[in-house]
Amino acid sequence: MSLAWKKSAIAMVAAGMLLGSLAACSSEREPTTEGTGDAGSSEDTVVGIAMPTKALERWNRDGAHLEGLLQDAGFETSLQFADNKVDQQITQLENMINQGADILVIASIDGTALAPTLEQAAEQGITVIAYDRLINDTPNVDYYATFDNYGVGKMQGEFIVEQLDLAGGAGPFNLEPFAGSPDDNNAKFFFAGAWDVLKEYVDSGQLVVPSGKAPASNDDWQSIGVQGWSSDTAQSEMENRLNSFYAGGTKVDVVLSPNDSLALGIAQALAGNGYAPGPDYPILTGQDADKANVLNMIEGKQSMSVWKDTRTLGDRTATMIEQIVAGDEVEVNDEETYDNGEKVVPTYLLPPQVITPDTVQTLVDSGFYTAADLGL
Repeated sequence: MSLAWKKSAIAMVAAGMLLGSLAACSSEREPTTEGTGDAGSSEDTVVGIAMPTKALERWNRDGAHLEGLLQDAGFETSLQFADNKVDQQITQLENMINQGADILVIASIDGTALAPTLEQAAEQGITVIAYDRLINDTPNVDYYATFDNYGVGKMQGEFIVEQLDLAGGAGPFNLEPFAGSPDDNNAKFFFAGAWDVLKEYVDSGQLVVPSGKAPASNDDWQSIGVQGWSSDTAQSEMENRLNSFYAGGTKVDVVLSPNDSLALGIAQALAGNGYAPGPDYPILTGQDADKANVLNMIEGKQSMSVWKDTRTLGDRTATMIEQIVAGDEVEVNDEETYDNGEKVVPTYLLPPQVITPDTVQTLVDSGFYTAADLGL
């Protein structure tokens, strides 16, 4: 199917984007003789979109939003979800390559597993955008679009410090930290951002980790990582910690959860061990503002979530695609941070935002949810 690119549609999207406070710079893309490198050759542009799974609400939103933007703009698209199976994602990408994709947008399951596949893409002159998750160990990643993932963790850590008045010397409090999936490059940034804030209070004794599962440094984050961001695994792990280290009336005061999927499982474990919403309920962090977690916040079962308005990530990615197809400079704002082991990948970072039970109306005002979605 030959579909024409309509620049005005994406231009309208880009004009309404959240720009945040980050100062932008640009990265020059060297045109190629194949694929979309020829400026103006956009009539037959095909974009493959590879998402990790339909099991998490955010990836359904991300995939549908980006596909809708591109189709409205006249692109042919192929949107695939891989059920969190690396082999399945590789097969889907190979099919996109063989079927003539010009651009690939990839939210990888395992950021270290795609190098051979992306070598095939490079041989066909296909441009690759890593979406939200960095793809490692390959030179064949052209751009990266994501949120400030270190900033996400920092927000979680700062929220805990503020809520417990740690800077004012309060404590000790019992903390249980969790980290994300070991195969997700973002997970290390989430943990590092939070641990850089919290570790001084662990070292001082204001935060105590009864389970002993306090990584000695940021580099040890995988020791508490939850594979596949599984709610069930997080629930089981929290239950084990509560049963093993919180007997005799000892209570957990705060749980560092890097995202909402883990927070759901942790909240289930807390409920199963007699914790009920109220002034003594533990502080529980999260990320993504998934509907189930926002409802938990309203009910007092989760303290906060870092909201990454993934619509703006889709908007930015669509703008990048427009610039690539036109042969223009691709706008980025970080050309130093994201070294994938083969190159520093030119990156556009978007700013996240803390949501608490008192500010969930922000999600409604933005159109992310309706009032009916949240029972408001």
